[in-house]
Amino acid sequence: MKIGINTFPCEGGTSGVGVYITHILKRIPPSGALYELFGWEEDRFAYSEAAPDLEFIPRYPLGGSFALPLWHCFKYPQFARDRAYNACFFPAAHKQLPYTSPCPTVGVVHDMTAYGGSEKVGTALSARIRRTLPNALRRLDRVIAVSHWVKQQLIDLAKVKESHIEVVPNGIDHAAFYPRPRNEESIVLIQPFSFRRPYVLYTSRLEHPSKNHIRLIDAFGIFKERTKYPHRLVLAGGDLAGAERIKAAAAASPFRHDIFFTGHFPPKHIPELYAGADIVVIPSMYEGFGMGALEAMASGVPVACARAGSLPETAEHAALYFDPYKPEDMADRMATLTSNREVYRECRRRGLERAAAFSWDRCAERTLTILQETLGR
Repeated sequence: MKIGINTFPCEGGTSGVGVYITHILKRIPPSGALYELFGWEEDRFAYSEAAPDLEFIPRYPLGGSFALPLWHCFKYPQFARDRAYNACFFPAAHKQLPYTSPCPTVGVVHDMTAYGGSEKVGTALSARIRRTLPNALRRLDRVIAVSHWVKQQLIDLAKVKESHIEVVPNGIDHAAFYPRPRNEESIVLIQPFSFRRPYVLYTSRLEHPSKNHIRLIDAFGIFKERTKYPHRLVLAGGDLAGAERIKAAAAASPFRHDIFFTGHFPPKHIPELYAGADIVVIPSMYEGFGMGALEAMASGVPVACARAGSLPETAEHAALYFDPYKPEDMADRMATLTSNREVYRECRRRGLERAAAFSWDRCAERTLTILQETLGR
């Protein structure tokens, strides 16, 4: 029995989906089933540490934005037959899927932001996904949703049958994300950066308007004006569509000298960045899971987040919530967490308890079980 794993949309293990598949691969146990990876030639060694025993089959789609969809549409079926796959796993089914498959298929949907309406950047990719993905999702034998919010989006927007969907939450690497001792130093050194404490943190790609950075910048200005606190705002993430508008908003802020952009942040140092923060604020309106909230809570850092998407599902009673459309509301929660030590300590305690409920071991075990069950279909 052989299962193919599609790594094309996983960005060599560096994206959120890349982290997901890396943790799944690490937990594939020795068994009768043979797993095999296929994807870009440049990713040939991207997963060799996580899965040293799995064969990687490189493919060479032609260049251009439509090359990968065309390969999945016209080349994948024959490829899957040639490789004699008994099932195929698509860990980023919300990004790329074949229209048909000669073997049973399982796909993971991490978010439905392509259907986010007016607050989603209208990229060509999103337009193409909106046109073609629903049919492909409905053709999957099993769909894994990372949250109940994503499951409901699949039912409402893509018309996927509820019986085909199972919710399997992501995990958290507790060996990397944990509370670290706070010393008296005012500077946090994380190569190649240095951060002056105290700072408010938001880790997300710079994408406007879906990630809601501009309202956070406005809220930070209100917070600073109201409290006179020395906090800085650290925005960690690489540039995507609309990044220039976010940076322009920061440059126009009267507190622009307290706003720091890191660009793409080294993944291995992200836990240290969280651990050094005073609070974490997540204003995003379309989080499919809320990994940033989970990483902050596991690090012992209180969270204020939007009452939107899957964030309330992930954080539950461990966070303070605000209306993502109202910077004043956002600023109020920031002020509460930084000025009320009793609330701060209670959010920290509840956050650690909530984070303990998530495990990559449980996520991988259930995901691999679903794959094995699908082999028999």
